[in-house]
Amino acid sequence: MYDLDLVADSVEEKLVRGDLRWLANFNEIHRDYIIGDIVFPLYASGSLQEKGFLLSRIFSALVTPKYRVHLLLYTSQTIDAKLLRNLILTLKNRFSDDDWVFLSVVQNQPISGDVKSIVEGINERNIGVVMFSLASKEEISSQNVLGRGLLKQLKLTEVKFESFDLPNYLKSFTISLFLGVLFLFLLAALGFKQALHPLTFLFIIAFSIIVGHLIYKSRFHVTFTINRDGFRITEGQKLIEGYWADYDEAAIYITPKRETCIRLYSKKGSIDLPISRTGLSRKEMYHIVNRLIRNKSPRR
Repeated sequence: MYDLDLVADSVEEKLVRGDLRWLANFNEIHRDYIIGDIVFPLYASGSLQEKGFLLSRIFSALVTPKYRVHLLLYTSQTIDAKLLRNLILTLKNRFSDDDWVFLSVVQNQPISGDVKSIVEGINERNIGVVMFSLASKEEISSQNVLGRGLLKQLKLTEVKFESFDLPNYLKSFTISLFLGVLFLFLLAALGFKQALHPLTFLFIIAFSIIVGHLIYKSRFHVTFTINRDGFRITEGQKLIEGYWADYDEAAIYITPKRETCIRLYSKKGSIDLPISRTGLSRKEMYHIVNRLIRNKSPRR
């Protein structure tokens, strides 16, 4: 169940970061949402209406359809044809024909042939369904517009967390800005006095914003991927992989920079999993990692 618990957290992070804004503007999220006798680990609602600048709002009000949009996540160890039909029927009964409904179904086991046929055979105008298997990494969708759109935006064959680290981006921006300004003064010292024109400084600032982001992505940006077997950490172009079978204990560790990590201990040493830098809950991740270590299986 640990992979499935993390899937809900991962989708929530995507919604909060706005990664699914191409589907809709989701502005309300519920956990463990109950419809009938079914508990959906995550439910988000929103609309297609824009909430940005004035022109965007005017265009949205005049042109964009005023559909309500619903995104639901259902997870289970395995899902059979009967359960899948019940999920779809429950949503059809709960929401209006004028609503758009996105259903994401995630299971640990491979997807069976009859379930795959049901998903790919859905032709409802207002319900799109995608299904993921964490075991086989298989992903399928209904062949209507909503299903294909959801599959394109929502990738759940692995559970990945990341967040924008502002301090490290500012560090990258400052480095590029300093080098840019230094270059201008060197040009001025060589006789190119026009190099110190205000417009050149504005150009250097804009250039530093772009270059700073490239430096940040290549050196500092952290992503954390986790599954039942182990984990993968990337920091810029640096990659670290590990397996729960290699570790015996976990602890919450606070770095000298006041960043929170989960420190894993083994006979060969220790390694820190980034928590605060990837937007994860310290308490929840600590308990999940401890359970994964206690229930670890041999390397595959």
